[in-house]
Amino acid sequence: MTDTTTIPDTSRRLKEKRKEKVKKQPPYNVILLNDDDHSFEYVIAMLRQLFGYAPEKGFQMAHTVHTQGRVIVATTTKEHAELKRDQIHAFGPDPGIPRCKGSMSAEIEPVE
Repeated sequence: MTDTTTIPDTSRRLKEKRKEKVKKQPPYNVILLNDDDHSFEYVIAMLRQLFGYAPEKGFQMAHTVHTQGRVIVATTTKEHAELKRDQIHAFGPDPGIPRCKGSMSAEIEPVE
């Protein structure tokens, strides 16, 4: 006599229902704001250190923030966006510009 155990079909349905209950957090943009107290070199270095962007991508973003006044530097969860915004605010002044007194500004906003 062979003992076989049959797993009821309901166990698979329960796993599927659990997966449906996991809600994704809404995404947020981290937005770098332009000012006249930071050089392209500073922006490129900051984006490389904080976000891992290659110099070419950093230059593109520096150009966008310079010409448009703002650039989205990341889209992520709210908690991670807040961390990245705070890291931008804590990055410090541009050593190449003597009048520079502090970090660049950034904000977060929900993705529309």
